[in-house]
Amino acid sequence: MKSLNLLCVFSLVGASTLSFAADSVPAPTKEWNQWGGSSVRNNVPVGTDIPTEWNVGEFDFKTGEWDSETAENVKWVARLGSQTYGNCVIADGKAFVGTNNSGGWLERYPSNVDLGCLLCFDIEDGKFLWQHSSEKLKTGRVHDWPLQGICTAPLVEGKKLWFVTSRGEVRCLDTEGFHDGENDGPITDEQHTAENEADVVWVFDMMRELGVSQHNMCSCSLTAVGDILLVVTGNGVDESHLNLPSPNAPSFIAIDKNSGKLLWSDDSPGDAILHGQWSSPAYAEIEMPDGTMQPQAIFAGGDGWLYGFDPKGDGEGGSKLLWKFDANPKESFYVVNSSATRNHLIATPVVYKNRVYIGVGEDPEHGEGVGHLWCIDPTGSGDVSPELAFNSEDPDEPIAPKRLQAVVPEEGDFARPNPNSKVIWHYSELDDNGDGEIDPFLETMHRTIGSVAIKDDVLYVADFSGIFHCLDAMATGEPKVHWSYDMYAAAWGSPLIVDDKVYIGDEDGDIAIFNHSADPNEAMVEDGGEMMPAHGEINMGNSVYSTPVVADNVLYISNRTHLFAIEKKE
Repeated sequence: MKSLNLLCVFSLVGASTLSFAADSVPAPTKEWNQWGGSSVRNNVPVGTDIPTEWNVGEFDFKTGEWDSETAENVKWVARLGSQTYGNCVIADGKAFVGTNNSGGWLERYPSNVDLGCLLCFDIEDGKFLWQHSSEKLKTGRVHDWPLQGICTAPLVEGKKLWFVTSRGEVRCLDTEGFHDGENDGPITDEQHTAENEADVVWVFDMMRELGVSQHNMCSCSLTAVGDILLVVTGNGVDESHLNLPSPNAPSFIAIDKNSGKLLWSDDSPGDAILHGQWSSPAYAEIEMPDGTMQPQAIFAGGDGWLYGFDPKGDGEGGSKLLWKFDANPKESFYVVNSSATRNHLIATPVVYKNRVYIGVGEDPEHGEGVGHLWCIDPTGSGDVSPELAFNSEDPDEPIAPKRLQAVVPEEGDFARPNPNSKVIWHYSELDDNGDGEIDPFLETMHRTIGSVAIKDDVLYVADFSGIFHCLDAMATGEPKVHWSYDMYAAAWGSPLIVDDKVYIGDEDGDIAIFNHSADPNEAMVEDGGEMMPAHGEINMGNSVYSTPVVADNVLYISNRTHLFAIEKKE
């Protein structure tokens, strides 16, 4: 149990800042070096005096330039592209964020050239340092959607950075770029080795090496287990949304982070992939019933199944499956619109106190829809889904998974409870106020592409219908909903819990700020007969598709066009 407790502490303060003051108060998190801050993916840094009031100031709509005189509690602002979905990472004295090329930072790539860009800024003043440029694939939107840029967050360790490009490449970069006067990689062209260019160490092309055919783009924020990088390849359907060009290509892989060599691969979703695969993996050491610790790489598949693997693989280039979990009801069905009741997994799994949490979702272009939020015990083996599918011709033998609908009653299919199930609780809808009716918004979990955040056993998650849910993370059997709040705008990102506050952004550009509490009367305040976030909502001037993060007591928020470093001033 000691190893698990240490892992939970790492998720709170970051591996590089595990130190405590004399009064046992955790030191502020100095770096947020990957999506979720650590491999358990729980967005809960340590910080103090984090602002709950700020004003982003005024901008020149033609040039994008910022007028600092009108701003409040804003340390600096950096111009990004026109569409920013990548989550910010803070490490090595730098801020890294993915966007498109509408900012036109490099002379050789004017703003009218469509690229996927990973930008690097100095965290002291927001000064632009370098850019990695991913030119668009010639195959177009089926593999590399126009103007979407880089939607992933990198992993940073020391002076090295790893990330997945929209082109389906895993790349290793030097965090210094060429500012250190050294070329760490194979590129020698002077145009590509200028001071404001990225210094590429190695490249692993998943399309070329593995036959992957990603749908729209790759969008995996990878993580690492020692020297092992864990990656979702993005393999998916073609433009018809019906055919899978590469059903046998891997969906999950492990790469040596020093050399870029493939260690193992897995194609479990196979021809059951519904659409694309845009989730990111998690890693944790799980305490098993016998007291041993089992390392687990946890992948969310485009077939709607969650998978647990041994991160070392089988030793022969293949995967070693520990367990798998179907996150959809067996009779749910898939079509490419909001009427579908079967979904895949876009959110990142989060590990907390030996439990795994994830919600189902869908491409936002396909609209809102029914959702499910799961709490799973990862100590099982084999199929740990809540149900198993059978057919009347052989009612004792489970049938294989089907792509669009696991159980089709008209074909003699039926479902039974799975005696091997590892569901702890499941939230889809709940009559929380006891009036005998289900509120289709506040008492319902909808599709989500965001991940949960948990602190003090209190869980928060936003769904794509704009409902912000607060639940008991450690419930057993039945879910326990503490409260819900309607943001009246779709939420793409995930919550941030810091300094006993909870921050969540939405498509309208508002950041809602709650007190961290299971009690709705503490988390919110009554205003004009409605319950509102305790610290109100602050508009960022443009849509917020990303997740707020905190490092060294500075709050970082990206809207579509700018990155803001927010810090309380004297």
